[in-house]
Amino acid sequence: MNKQLRLKDKAFELYIPEREIVAAIDRMAGEIRRDMEGRDPLYVGILNGAFMFVSELVSRLSPQSELTFAAYSSYHGTKSDGIVRELLPIRNKDTERPIVLLEDIIDTGLTMQYVTQRLRQEGVRDVRLATMLLKPGSLQCDLRPDYVGMEIDNDFIVGFGLDYDGRGRMARDIYKIVEL
Repeated sequence: MNKQLRLKDKAFELYIPEREIVAAIDRMAGEIRRDMEGRDPLYVGILNGAFMFVSELVSRLSPQSELTFAAYSSYHGTKSDGIVRELLPIRNKDTERPIVLLEDIIDTGLTMQYVTQRLRQEGVRDVRLATMLLKPGSLQCDLRPDYVGMEIDNDFIVGFGLDYDGRGRMARDIYKIVEL
């Protein structure tokens, strides 16, 4: 575990160690297993950032479960521009099955609000949202995730799938920016 990380022109310091992240994911997996018992959910990992979270989480769920991926973007550098772009649509949608969206972080909430509303408009009756990290101080909409690993402050962070211009995703710990 490194205490500091330098990515391109930015410095970051250790914020959340891997052991705390994994403990939160263990708790979330238990909640999801309980709620999805006897059901056939479709888990949808939101790329790119959620790949590490998704891997850790689904390894704790039923091996019978189905997993697919989708990609949306509203971020450029350290800021969201508020415009949601669908880069990879959700495949294998069945409006009769629960869909559980797996997101790395909810910041403004606009992307996940867009996705959940769109799924409901398409007829999906049970849409759930699981996020590893939630920034309640940054929310710009009325979005309430069903499963939350941790609530954090409004800092720009990297690691455990989260990036700064494509860098830092592979760090097992999470780091927060020191300078903007």
